[in-house]
Amino acid sequence: MASIFAAREVSYSQNLATTLADRPAADASDDETYEITDRTVDDNTTRLKEKPELLHHLQNDSSILTLAVGDKLLYAGTQDGEIVVWSLASFELVQRIQAHTRAVLSLFLSADGKLLFSSAGDAIVNTWCPTTLKRLYHVYSTYDVGDVFSVAYSAQFETVYLGAQNTSIQWCSLKDQTARRTPNPENHPDRRNHRFFDSLDRGGSSTPRPQTTRTGNHEGEILEIDKAHMMHYAHFGYVYCMLMVHGVTRLVDSDEEFLISGGGDGTIKIWKLFHDQSQGIKEVACLGEDDAESVLSLAIDGSFLYSSKLEGVIELWDLDTKQKLRVIKAHKGDVTTLQMGWGFLWSAGSTGFARKYSTVQYGKYQDTTSFSQKYQCVNRWRAHEGRILASAVTTYNDQQLYITGANDNSVSIWNITGCNSGTYDRPQMSDSQLIKSLYEFVSFKTISSRPDHAEDCRRGATFLRTLFKKHGAQTEMLNTDNHHNPVVYAKFKGNSTTSGKRKKILFYGHYDVVPADNKQNKWIVEPFEMKGVNGYLYGRGVTDNKGPIMAALYGVVDLVHEKELESDITFLIEGEEESGSRGFKDAVRRHKDLIGDIDYIILANSYWLDDDVPCLTYGLRGVLHATVKVDSNHPDVHSGVDGSFMMDEPLSDLTSVLAKLKGLHNRIQIPGFYDNILPLTPVEEARYDDIVETLIRRSPENGPPERLKASLMARWREPNLTIHRYKVSGPDGSLVSAHASASISLRLVPNQEVDDVIKQLTSFLKDAFAQLDTHNHLTITIDNQADAWLGDPDNEIFQTLEKAIMDVWGPIGETRRSSVPGPKQQVKKPATPTMSPSLKPTPATTTTLTNGSDHTSLAATPLEMLSDSPENSSPVDGTNGARRGRKPLYIREGGSIPSIRFLEKEFDAPAAHLPCGQASDSAHLDNERLRLSNLYKSREIFRRVFRELPRK
Repeated sequence: MASIFAAREVSYSQNLATTLADRPAADASDDETYEITDRTVDDNTTRLKEKPELLHHLQNDSSILTLAVGDKLLYAGTQDGEIVVWSLASFELVQRIQAHTRAVLSLFLSADGKLLFSSAGDAIVNTWCPTTLKRLYHVYSTYDVGDVFSVAYSAQFETVYLGAQNTSIQWCSLKDQTARRTPNPENHPDRRNHRFFDSLDRGGSSTPRPQTTRTGNHEGEILEIDKAHMMHYAHFGYVYCMLMVHGVTRLVDSDEEFLISGGGDGTIKIWKLFHDQSQGIKEVACLGEDDAESVLSLAIDGSFLYSSKLEGVIELWDLDTKQKLRVIKAHKGDVTTLQMGWGFLWSAGSTGFARKYSTVQYGKYQDTTSFSQKYQCVNRWRAHEGRILASAVTTYNDQQLYITGANDNSVSIWNITGCNSGTYDRPQMSDSQLIKSLYEFVSFKTISSRPDHAEDCRRGATFLRTLFKKHGAQTEMLNTDNHHNPVVYAKFKGNSTTSGKRKKILFYGHYDVVPADNKQNKWIVEPFEMKGVNGYLYGRGVTDNKGPIMAALYGVVDLVHEKELESDITFLIEGEEESGSRGFKDAVRRHKDLIGDIDYIILANSYWLDDDVPCLTYGLRGVLHATVKVDSNHPDVHSGVDGSFMMDEPLSDLTSVLAKLKGLHNRIQIPGFYDNILPLTPVEEARYDDIVETLIRRSPENGPPERLKASLMARWREPNLTIHRYKVSGPDGSLVSAHASASISLRLVPNQEVDDVIKQLTSFLKDAFAQLDTHNHLTITIDNQADAWLGDPDNEIFQTLEKAIMDVWGPIGETRRSSVPGPKQQVKKPATPTMSPSLKPTPATTTTLTNGSDHTSLAATPLEMLSDSPENSSPVDGTNGARRGRKPLYIREGGSIPSIRFLEKEFDAPAAHLPCGQASDSAHLDNERLRLSNLYKSREIFRRVFRELPRK
């Protein structure tokens, strides 16, 4: 169905699509006054204002002028002449092609989904393979038809029909190759003289033409429409919209397809089609009057035809009797697009509002009690900030979707599941229920570091426990000392016939999050209201750690429903991880009998090394946080009145002491600090070489290899010391503060014992302070600590995870990119650095490894990677015919998780770490996010691991 980009005829030459696409939404303040007055149900007023769930929001560089939707993909035609394709499964960008040199005005997907047609302001109709976006046919007219506003295709007649600005309808057969005329390149619109732009005055010269930039210029067959294959003056106005239908009117044989067109003259015409191309089409009926009130869009429901017009009017026609049955004043502005779906009429227009109308039903929904058998507006909402120019409806994965596109450069996908029952409740479905649960989970402000959010933390824990219990787990709240947040315990019991023989798994996670202040409006969403944008889910905690918890939970739920849960799966989800896991150890020790025996430990609380290659984490650094304080015997004093060389200043003493902690090249100066670091083994070095080779092959700018390797080793297997912040007493001003303190941390590596380092640090600081010969006093406080962790990548748990990752993620091509720059964003070029006196290499960071991916980027996946099932997305490995991907990268992390080493010791069980998110997820930062694909695939990985690992 074509969208409409201009309504009234204009007397001046200009691109009509540009005119409307660039206009803002009409003032929508009065849109709410246009209501149908025959509502009879009391709750309709409430429902009228209810906004359907915005399932996802997609952004683009330019206006969305037309939409088409297939079984798996969503297609959009844009003001810039592009066709943009997204996956319905993950809402990732699949393809973007320069389909035309001017605005794409219409898209038409054949009923069998095998052909995609596009028409545009460049007077061209292209035919594409919907799955590969390869051009199959390139169709043009020898006439100056102007903009091609609409296109339709008849599979029965194997003919494409186009409605044009010059008021004609033309047609071109795709089957009769022998009868086709040989195209004359001079007749092509790109080569013909333009009557305006190429006209010459005496002594003048024409402007050189720019090189055309269409995708597939040399692909497909070029078809030149025969001059006789045209219906001149099909309408006395532009042919804005067309429908291809069959079997809905007695005017045409029920087994024949026929064409319906709407024009700028205000009429609707019905055309009989013929196999004889010389005859082509024949008008059999004309509905309406030539009143110049343009027909902008059409929708069919049995023999009822709906047409939208200017000034908010929708007309209802009976195709059998050719009578106008009803006129509905639907919107304040022009109604630019209509859809019929699930017994309701969906309209949208220039005000940015969308509306849902009940309709008189005589077919599938006739006996549905929710239909009032009257035409009434049952819902109205602002769908876009701009003019809505296109819409589509589809059912995907048991979800009913209404899709809108507008000149605010965006597409919105609305979940209207259950609309035929009068509600918007979701059914209990797999992925949709996961998203719903995560949305609710994120909404709890479970900030453990702030006492004023203690109740939010409790409510979040209660929600999580209730969710576990709802899905069949045995649950408890494990209280902690000193009123810290409780630990949520849940156990899913395996099948009684097998659970006694199988090994048991513990999944560890945390429901608390770090603060998300949005005072500077840096977030693109409200932090605690999760929203899907461009293939990602945004919200605080969505990747750290609420999303992975939901993926693990629903992985178990899948096994329960499939009756394949053979072993007990235990969840321990704490609420203090972001605050040093306060009370967690004691709570676990007190309830060890309840928790029971554990054979394997899995957590998912870290991220990939870049945005493209799945990883497994087998090592974490430990951490020691401390506060170093220096206090004076004097109160705060004025530096001018009382300051002198005889006064020992706490801040100066503190600075002197801390400066001695690190030397040249940031080497820590504590004696014996590096003595116990484990040597680099050949096996470990081979893992670093694999990482470096993979990253540089994909992104050569990350090189040279030696520098990248050294940078990763420094982050993962070398300790470090950081001074985070200083604090002084007294107000701002020229003071000598009586108190100065600094927060420091030391990142430790395996075989560095935390207690030993505490002694070394304390001794070093006291000795350095004593050398100052100061009257001040030094205090060292250990705030929290965590042991380093090093797993065994060769054990059963890692090998099981590896196989699941390979099966689920499939192949990872060398050119695959999981994110691309977003609208109006260019790849950021690093600024030319000023000359540094240091010869040290610049370290690799998350920003460099992800090519600067951030909240402006779009999740993307190439067409060849699309697949409904993971098994179908990987190349054959040559051994057993199974389709597999490459191995994940085995990485270590520079960060720390306090509980992992404790759990290993407490249960005498090995642990493994499955990173679910990408490196650019911005955990702890503004615009935290998680890619939908990562969430879904993590769920499948957990399902496989929870099934296979207990059998080891």
